[in-house]
Amino acid sequence: MFYAIVKAALSGVLVMVVSETAKRSPAFGALVASLPLISVLGIVWLWRDTGDVERIAAHAEATFWYVLPSLPMFLLFPALLRHGIGFWPALGLGCALTVILYLITVWIASRFGIAL
Repeated sequence: MFYAIVKAALSGVLVMVVSETAKRSPAFGALVASLPLISVLGIVWLWRDTGDVERIAAHAEATFWYVLPSLPMFLLFPALLRHGIGFWPALGLGCALTVILYLITVWIASRFGIAL
């Protein structure tokens, strides 16, 4: 149980660091947020928990494919905000777009023999 608490606390600290950094400098906060820190932590936790090289390789590869459809959200969301759409609706629409693009990505990847 202690191990799970440490994992959660460390992961939460990363989110807090991004948030606090972005308060001072939105661009630097974005840079820190764009680093694959959570992915790397997830890989480290997975390695420590399983030691399964194939599982880690599959996780890292799937992460790559899932990052691609998430990128348009970071263009849609600020565009909606700048056009007067409220924060929550803009965020919801950005998340909805991401889910739709995830589904399309999984479908296209399966056509090329990539299992996500």
